[in-house]
Amino acid sequence: MGRSRGGFSTKVHAVTTTGGKPLHLVLTPGQQHESTMAEELLVHAEGEAFIADTGYDAERIRANAQNVGMKPVIHPHPSRKQPPALDRTLYRLRYRMECFLHDLKRFRAAATRYDKTASSYLAVLHVASMLLWLR
Repeated sequence: MGRSRGGFSTKVHAVTTTGGKPLHLVLTPGQQHESTMAEELLVHAEGEAFIADTGYDAERIRANAQNVGMKPVIHPHPSRKQPPALDRTLYRLRYRMECFLHDLKRFRAAATRYDKTASSYLAVLHVASMLLWLR
């Protein structure tokens, strides 16, 4: 668990299908930035596009996505002077990732994070993900 402004926390990073079904889950401490996990997520991603939110907006991530053969669809950070074009049609699919995280939080053990270790919390997330696949 990492320390953030609100206390101890963790971040859940996920790769999902366009239908919102989980393919890969990773945990990081709360104070760690999202973009540090982009390379690992790209390894587990499949498809024609890498759709991500503003936290993953970096040239190295965009280049890595293109090297893997995916089109980077990442909302540009507001501080960019020359923001790249955003394919809004593909970016609309990102809400399914948000729906997956919402569905994951409907499991009490995943939402409240009572587990003391990251490995046991990740196990809870995997069990909840399996139940989401069976739905």
